[in-house]
Parts: sequence; C-alpha cells; structure tokens
Amino acid sequence: MKLVRFGPKGREKAGLIDAQGQIRDLSGHVADFTSETLAPERLDALAGVDVASLPVVPEGTRLGPPVAKSWNFIAVGLNYADHAKETGQDIPKEPILFNKLGNCISGPNDDVLTPLTSERMDWEIEIAFVIGKQARYVKEAYALDYVAGYCICNDVSERRFQSRRGGQWMKGKCAETFGPLGPWLVTKDEMPDPHNLALELKVNGEVKQTGSTSTMIFSIPFLVSYITQFCVLEPGDVVTTGTPPGVGCGMKPPQYLKPGDVMELAIEGLGRQRQTVVPSGA
Repeated sequence: MKLVRFGPKGREKAGLIDAQGQIRDLSGHVADFTSETLAPERLDALAGVDVASLPVVPEGTRLGPPVAKSWNFIAVGLNYADHAKETGQDIPKEPILFNKLGNCISGPNDDVLTPLTSERMDWEIEIAFVIGKQARYVKEAYALDYVAGYCICNDVSERRFQSRRGGQWMKGKCAETFGPLGPWLVTKDEMPDPHNLALELKVNGEVKQTGSTSTMIFSIPFLVSYITQFCVLEPGDVVTTGTPPGVGCGMKPPQYLKPGDVMELAIEGLGRQRQTVVPSGA
C-alpha cells in the first residue's frame, strides 16, 4: 500500500493511493497514521479494505507527512562512501547517528523556511524508514519485521550551524521544515528490496544528486539492529539513512539554497517531492 495523510496542517486524515494514482479517503477505517495504527496487524487489516469503495479526495489537496507525531527522528550521517569523500571525511567504520526533531517534519510539498541567520542551507535526498512496532536489541535477521514502510526524506541542513557553531550536528539539522517526508509511506509488501532504488534531486530544474540505495554503506536491517543496541525505537519513529553525493557543500565552489529556489526529489517507487525555499516567517 501507498499510505498518505492529506488535508490542512495539523488536521490531516489517513488516505491511500489507488491503482490510478488518486488519493482515497481512508479515515472511515483509521483516523490517522500514528504509533497506534502502524502495527503490522493494523496494516494487514487495511490491506483488505475495498479501495474502490473509498471516497476520492479532490485533486490538489495538500499532502502532509505520511506519519504523525513521531517520537524520534534519527538520521544516519555519511552512509554513502562517495558522499563522505566529497565532504572530505573518512568513511565511517560504524554508523554515525544524530537527531533531528519531530517538529521539523513537514509535508512533501510544503515550503522550506530559511532560518533567520542562515548562510549555508543545503539539500540531501534520502530514503527513510518508519518503525511499526517497538524495537529493542533487534537481531539483523529479523530487523525488517519492525519496519512499517519507506518514504522519501529531504534532510535539509544548515552547514554553518552544523559544522561551525560548535557541538553536535543537530544544530544544523533541526530547524522547522527541515524534514520533508513523503509523499507516501510505501509498505513492505510493495517494496521488497529497498536497497536497489534510484534517487534524484534537482534544484531549479538542474540535477544535483543522483545515486542508488544499493551503494549505502550500512543497510536498513543493519541500521535497525545497530540503533536498537543503544535506544528503543517506538512505532512511528523515523530513521533517515543518509545521502548520495551531490550536496551543495561538496561542490567547488559550494552552492547553497536561497529563497525562491525549488527542490524536486524522486526515489524509484516512493514518489516525488517538491519544495520552495522561502524566507523565515519569524
């Protein structure tokens, strides 16, 4: 299934995408996609719904992020060797983990706000996974049993905040709207191999990033197992898995986002995003 949340910000409803690409209103069966409704048995029940009987949502309706109220939003740094190389850093021997905040998650086509003192705002296309049931000390062989599905993430970053303001990377990763997710949460039955998907990101129509999830250093099952050695992942938690080369800070000279720029992201089988960079609303 391709699960979506649609409607005004803060009032989204549950939906799904039918075979014709239309949004269908699923709220008569489940109000929203939250930690309580992403369990495997709940998703299995939804798979039996007669899609043709569901109301069609008007074209042009806003899409929200495909999961609500995520407790944790964890990111993996430098998970593609060629991205580590372009940023001048060593290939990690273990996954580099950092936090984004749940309240920086936004819809796939919502505007991205420029922080007030931003100078080096950057893009990162990534495949993210969403946890479906509580996970602690998970064995790698069973790791995908804990994954509800996959979606696109734009791990928007402010590089000066990240690397020149001292302390943790999260300073450059947690501004509001710095985590567009979606458009869909694609469940595992429709995505049997998340490790062989083409990725592409454009800025103002120019291709900046291309790659494949096949070149990730640490696989999704490994990441689930690894992360749960240090913390408990809860249903609805999001883990975004790193980006291929082509980020602005790795270019010579560097290129950074400015108000008016348009980012377009696509991952094979996971849909497309489109965001416009706008000035801060503060």
